[in-house]
Amino acid sequence: MLLRSIDMAKKINPDRATNPAQSLEDYYDFINWAAKAMPWTILPSAHSSSLYEQIDQSLNYFYFINDQPLPELKGKGYFNNSLQYHEPYRSWLILFTKQWGRYLGEEESWNEEYYKLALADDRFGLAKGWYEDPSNWKSFNDFFARYLKSPDQRPIALPGDASVVTAPADSRHQGEWKIDHDSNIVHHGGVVVKSSRLKSIPALLGEDNPYKNAFAKGTFTHIFLDVNDYHRYHFPVSGVIRHIGIIKQDNAAGGITYWDPEIGKYILESINPGWQNIQTRGVVIIDTEEYGLVAVIPVGMSQVSSVNFEESINPGDAVRKGDPLGYFLFGGSNIIFLFQSKVEFKLSVPKEACGTEYKHLLMGEEYGKLSPVK
Repeated sequence: MLLRSIDMAKKINPDRATNPAQSLEDYYDFINWAAKAMPWTILPSAHSSSLYEQIDQSLNYFYFINDQPLPELKGKGYFNNSLQYHEPYRSWLILFTKQWGRYLGEEESWNEEYYKLALADDRFGLAKGWYEDPSNWKSFNDFFARYLKSPDQRPIALPGDASVVTAPADSRHQGEWKIDHDSNIVHHGGVVVKSSRLKSIPALLGEDNPYKNAFAKGTFTHIFLDVNDYHRYHFPVSGVIRHIGIIKQDNAAGGITYWDPEIGKYILESINPGWQNIQTRGVVIIDTEEYGLVAVIPVGMSQVSSVNFEESINPGDAVRKGDPLGYFLFGGSNIIFLFQSKVEFKLSVPKEACGTEYKHLLMGEEYGKLSPVK
């Protein structure tokens, strides 16, 4: 199946510069290279004036090879009928990305040259005075999970108004879905995910979670953190923590990866939900009292997908909007919100001038408002 996937990828993009793994031997060479490559050099040909673009294309290519839909995997209930979800390749992929993540925590993964590359790309915001002293960054992971210089670099919108939900991280809204009375996501637009596991809120929260059916007839929304964003996340509402835990599962792409020949780039399409149910994720249930329970679910995406909570938080703790919740290590990332049926969630985020995407939010800015259902 790996040979078939490589061959399919070769037919879609035969250019060796942008698809170097065109045989099994090529793939082994590519993986050996990727094991200690920096995120912007995984695809060596991804030369660009933008560090962001080089990282984006490198990560997307890594998954493009093993995200081809294979006929022999059809009907198995995978998010995509591709090798990255199928054993034993799935377990190997998890192992590989975790080992690469450990490498990115070593001192050899960061130096002054790499810092200057990030500083030169405005999308990372290092010149805006937001972040801690760069001398604190001893590894790539230190840089990626960088701290703010001080809390005032991300003011919290209306901290005393419990109805206002704030962005837990620098991020962009990806959509809103209703949850039916059976606790399944009601899909609209795009691809309908047929597997019951991929639309199930109890599966998302964990079948042993006492709150797994608490969001029936409620609302599902999610946001995306891009590779250049501030990757520490914070509480979006105030209340008392009722449940907290981490579900360790896949380190898959987090969507569908494809090659766009018109623009000559790899694209990751991850707006529609479903893939989050099989990814490594954290689950936090917060009791807001006035507006019921709110679930906050940080989800790891490509490539390392590490989800981490602050060691100081525990069930029973009272928290405020903007308090630290945790952080992602390298990869794109996603955070889901679940709201109960007793409240109406109204998105506050406007669309960009182009009208195709929602405005990018900074952590602490208003994301939406809650009001009791009349």
